[in-house]
Amino acid sequence: MEDEVFQQTMHIVNLLVTWTAATAIIFGGVVPYIPQYREIKRTQNAEGFSTYVCLVLLVANILRILFRFGRYFETPLLWQSIIMIVTMLVMLNLCTDVRVTAELNTKRRSFTASEIKDEEIKLPKKHFLDFDWGHFWSWSRFADYLQCVLAFTAVAAYVTYLLLDSDVFVESLGFLAVFTEAMLGTPQLYCNYQNKSTEGMSIKMVLMWTSGDTFKTGYFLLTEAPVQFWICGMLQVCVDVAILFQVYYYSRYPQKPVSHTVHTTSAKAL
Repeated sequence: MEDEVFQQTMHIVNLLVTWTAATAIIFGGVVPYIPQYREIKRTQNAEGFSTYVCLVLLVANILRILFRFGRYFETPLLWQSIIMIVTMLVMLNLCTDVRVTAELNTKRRSFTASEIKDEEIKLPKKHFLDFDWGHFWSWSRFADYLQCVLAFTAVAAYVTYLLLDSDVFVESLGFLAVFTEAMLGTPQLYCNYQNKSTEGMSIKMVLMWTSGDTFKTGYFLLTEAPVQFWICGMLQVCVDVAILFQVYYYSRYPQKPVSHTVHTTSAKAL
């Protein structure tokens, strides 16, 4: 009798742990972007956040969803990808709005303008369908980002459909998905290096990246996920640690003056 009660108790505990871990996997990846979203919303300045982070995560999660058609993996990971795609689109929408607002608020003194009135200079719009690679992922409308994502999804899905019977392609697709995600922090790492500062980047976001990626890598190992998942998970943790080192280095050895006041009417463009 006692053995049956013990077994039932352990079964319930295992279920609770499993559901808790699954919930953390599904929603844990979104949490780091909440403080960054609030920071951009508050300051109306997205210069410190690289929108290429959104690009990396969109590509990685689209490829991961396609990979599941060729090789099954845990359902929570599928839901994680879907929710992450939605989250990155929300972040892109905010960053685009901030950039457009900054451009509209940017006024210059025109040579032909009157002495008492500034003339607003209308900056040229940059659209996805213009196919100007110099402006890639720096478009003026959120709709252009959406068109790009849909076009990439359609092409990737068609290629996957044609080559789904190839084991080499499926395994390569899985590796490409998780390797792309492992490069998540690289655009932010480069952005910090270019700015010689981590100002504008949410440190809470990076700390959550690090803790989340560590947990996720452990989850991959415990659930015996495909080898591509946990190898790239470890690589992701290393990039997170490198960004945290930048936070330490640029705070201890500042490379440029730190602005103490940010005005919403003079927010910088991305």
